[in-house]
Amino acid sequence: MGFLDAIKRWQLARQGLSSGRKRRVYSENPALQALEESFAVKVGLYATFAVTSVVLILKSDNVGPAEDPLQRALYGIAFALTAVAMFHANRQAACRRNSRVILVLGGTLAHLLIAGLIMKLAHSDDVPEVFHYLLVPFALAPMLHSILLGRLMGTFSAVYVSLIGSLLVPPADMLGFLTLSLVSGITAVLLTGHVRKRGQLLSAGIFIGIVSLLIAIIWGRLELGSCFGIEAVDHLEIFGLGSAAALGTAVFTALFISGLLPVFEGLFQLTTDISWLELSDLNHKLLRQMQLEAPGTFHHSLIVASLAEAAAEKIGANALMCRVCAYFHDVGKLKKPGYFIENQHDGAENPHVSLTPTMSALIIIAHVKDGVDIAVKHKLNPRIINVIQEHHGNSLVCFFYRRAQEQKKTEMDKVERGLENPEDLPHVDEKNFRYPGHRPSTRESGIIALADMVESASRSLRTPTLAKIRAMIEELVRSKVHDGQLDDCVLTLKELASIKDSFAVTLRSMLHARIDYPKEEDRSAANPKRTEFQRSPSPETEAAAKGMPSLRKTSPA
Repeated sequence: MGFLDAIKRWQLARQGLSSGRKRRVYSENPALQALEESFAVKVGLYATFAVTSVVLILKSDNVGPAEDPLQRALYGIAFALTAVAMFHANRQAACRRNSRVILVLGGTLAHLLIAGLIMKLAHSDDVPEVFHYLLVPFALAPMLHSILLGRLMGTFSAVYVSLIGSLLVPPADMLGFLTLSLVSGITAVLLTGHVRKRGQLLSAGIFIGIVSLLIAIIWGRLELGSCFGIEAVDHLEIFGLGSAAALGTAVFTALFISGLLPVFEGLFQLTTDISWLELSDLNHKLLRQMQLEAPGTFHHSLIVASLAEAAAEKIGANALMCRVCAYFHDVGKLKKPGYFIENQHDGAENPHVSLTPTMSALIIIAHVKDGVDIAVKHKLNPRIINVIQEHHGNSLVCFFYRRAQEQKKTEMDKVERGLENPEDLPHVDEKNFRYPGHRPSTRESGIIALADMVESASRSLRTPTLAKIRAMIEELVRSKVHDGQLDDCVLTLKELASIKDSFAVTLRSMLHARIDYPKEEDRSAANPKRTEFQRSPSPETEAAAKGMPSLRKTSPA
């Protein structure tokens, strides 16, 4: 098929009907997609997690010889199966891919392995008992999963690394270990649910270290009261080293995760708020090009970004993603910026006047495919490319479709009067006037599609009162729903109502009216007693009043 397509493009290029180039398209590898969605692979990952958890428990050297390994293995199996069942039952849409299963369950196992290894090394090197647990990075998996996948997955990790990890320590320490691990993990989740700057991770690490230190004092691993006794110096030294261990471990964990975030984002095709904030820089090469070559489109994109971001915040969607994707959603208009009304200067001839409605519609529709081509070329984030493909769905280019129908009606009148041949009637097919893209599949994509439509329509309002704005938004959103453009989107009716309210408030603030200031002669007529000096003081008079020399240039003569 690829060879035949190349021959067809070559033939069209020879006839002057094509440039001979093939647009870049974005699609996932079919083999990888099949592995991502395979239920058999998912079951294998669940079984691997359960078996590995039990092996880690049985191989632990921190349990006394008198302990029954079979009993601990049964506890481990119970905890592991419960973890798998909870994960499978409550997993979010972001965790349905098998790569995300590897991230969550593999991260949990890695956390347990590191914790067991550190405790083993602490025992073998005769490290004071106080450091055996304070050197364990309790926030590792919960913090990583909270940043990458959200608080629900972070909480899952915090609970099950604590339950399964408590089986790696002697019975006397199980409750204290469970408390220390659980509180530290939940604290990490609460502090890193919405991280937008890397400095927040450092602050979270410090706070987690303080919490771990307090739990260690409550547990009795660090005795604060003994620092004031007879052997205060020795106890104070131990307390200081324990505090340094708790704070240092937590801070190191936060910095370690901060450094590895780009690696995990690339491997698992995830984008954190930190990355979205970095992508929102308006100095991006494509955005700079848009400012110079398509300033109207750039301004339109900024307003769509403001509308989408405010609406996303109101319903709890990813506001930063909406802002960044809105910046790039119309990047395809860079191919032919002059064919879009927002880039046409006053007095300039509209190029669509000399084109047929079908050709005009083809040019307008092509900006979606051109946008994907440009986005793939510049290696933009896959979620931005998805929004570019989906922001028009398969909706109708109404203006040119109606124009084509009107032209056909005019030609039919000529046929009825015998002025035209019936065979020359233009054929108007609705599918030629529809975008070929996919319909919005995420809440963020749906919000941007609605914001794009609302912003374009708001330019036609003459006196934008709040009532007119609300009526316009209501009509436009209803038309999108009736056309089925939001059928693949998970937006609820309640969320749509909140989005409409947000659009109305944002547009009202943008399209507000200003005071019509009276002209100079009008003010003079209203107050005839004012002198010419009072109405318009000269630059020399103003300078003299301020004790400054005149700034008016004198003639060379």
